[in-house]
Amino acid sequence: MEIIKKILRGLNIFSTNVFGSFMVIKRFLIALIGILSYSRMNLVNHLHIEGTENLENLPERNVIFLSNHQTYFADVIAFYHIFCSVKWGFKNSINNPIYLLMPRVRMFFIAAEETMKSGFLPKLFAYAGAVTVKRTWRSEGQNVDRNLDMDGTEKIKQALSDGWLVSFPQGTTSPFAPIRKGTAHIIKNYQPIVVPVIINGFRRAFDKKGLFFRKKGTVMTVKFKEAILFDFNAPVEDILEIVKKSLEQEVVLTDVKKFKGLKWK
Repeated sequence: MEIIKKILRGLNIFSTNVFGSFMVIKRFLIALIGILSYSRMNLVNHLHIEGTENLENLPERNVIFLSNHQTYFADVIAFYHIFCSVKWGFKNSINNPIYLLMPRVRMFFIAAEETMKSGFLPKLFAYAGAVTVKRTWRSEGQNVDRNLDMDGTEKIKQALSDGWLVSFPQGTTSPFAPIRKGTAHIIKNYQPIVVPVIINGFRRAFDKKGLFFRKKGTVMTVKFKEAILFDFNAPVEDILEIVKKSLEQEVVLTDVKKFKGLKWK
């Protein structure tokens, strides 16, 4: 039996990624998620994409995409569609879902551990590529103060060694939230290629989880910027400032009071 398994592994039927997930299962899940979500992304709503030319010559590993965050899952699903489309050579478009026949599988996204254990669907997403970490500042809706999740840091390192990684460095779907210091440490310690991404419209189109419609006919935008050339010896604060500017998450409040009660759309 072991000999048969070894032969099948040699044929990549039982090949696994760095976390032990079977690639054939992950490929099936990504294709399934893509099929079920395609109409939401490009028929009921429309996904406008810019800058995928900045992805064409990226290496297969040690690339991190830093993005602002608007929903739990719709943002990630959009990235999966785009990355698979780029793999097939399509530019700034997901209009040809043939790319779901052979999706890109060596891609991951960072997610809060509690979120990915909250139900059956999140667990499927987790197998499809989640790198789960324990948030040091919040847990189960409450503010907390705990030490850095070293296990999560190690998983991030493994993910970068195996493929592309999407990170939402604000750690929340709230706009203009501070960039978490862990992002700067990832950049300093693992020295990945860093690609900033600006997204918009997902908050209007979907609920907070990104699973149900709020407003149909919404144009959602995803803009990939050029990779940032970091000085990896720079202080953490300097790296954070560069990331904040690249994600356009700065806001100048001349009168903080007038922003109270403002509903971001």
